Amino acid sequence: MIKAVIFDIDGTLVDSVDLHAQAWQEALRKYGHDVGFEEVRQQIGKGGDQLIPVFLSPEQQKQYGEQLEQDRSEIWKSKYMQSVQPFPRVRELVQRILDDGKQVALASSAKADELEFYKRRARIDDLVKKETSSDDAQRSKPYPDIFQAAMAKLQGVSASEAVVIGDSPYDAEAAGKIAIRSIGVLSGGFPEEQLRSAGYIAIYKDCADLLANYAQSPLKNVAGA
Repeated sequence: MIKAVIFDIDGTLVDSVDLHAQAWQEALRKYGHDVGFEEVRQQIGKGGDQLIPVFLSPEQQKQYGEQLEQDRSEIWKSKYMQSVQPFPRVRELVQRILDDGKQVALASSAKADELEFYKRRARIDDLVKKETSSDDAQRSKPYPDIFQAAMAKLQGVSASEAVVIGDSPYDAEAAGKIAIRSIGVLSGGFPEEQLRSAGYIAIYKDCADLLANYAQSPLKNVAGA
């Protein structure tokens, strides 16, 4: 049976994907890279270590990649982060999972201070104490490091007894590399077909939809997974 649920945050619990894309687009433009919004948006879900190489050559990464990521962080915090809002029924879904006797952890490519902000926005800061941020992982998704770090904080849970809930193909790809199953939500804006191809075992519109169908979901009915 499933004993633990690991949540991605951006695009899953909070509505931030478009805002992140805008911040990255602005930072890239500052260094002469005029990249289209949709091109950038397709990469959201990765951390900067995996996103930057998509748009910068190895020479450019060495020259100003680190500074670009720092600038992106400053742009994000000063201009976009305060606009982030939670998706509906996030707190209720987390509470339902906890009431069902399961452990809950958060696994995000965000910095630790940003993660705390998101938890407050989603009104789950009092519910969830197990979490991993970019500070806990050497490589971001689609590498599995962040989920491995989350699993280390769960008590008595094997990979087959955990499930990841995410919105991007990178969540499912990362989880799959360490044999964790994933449930997808469409709230991050990725096409359903793309999510299914990435390996999600079930897909819902958003957290509210998953909560409404909880009793029939893989969280309850493991045989259906």
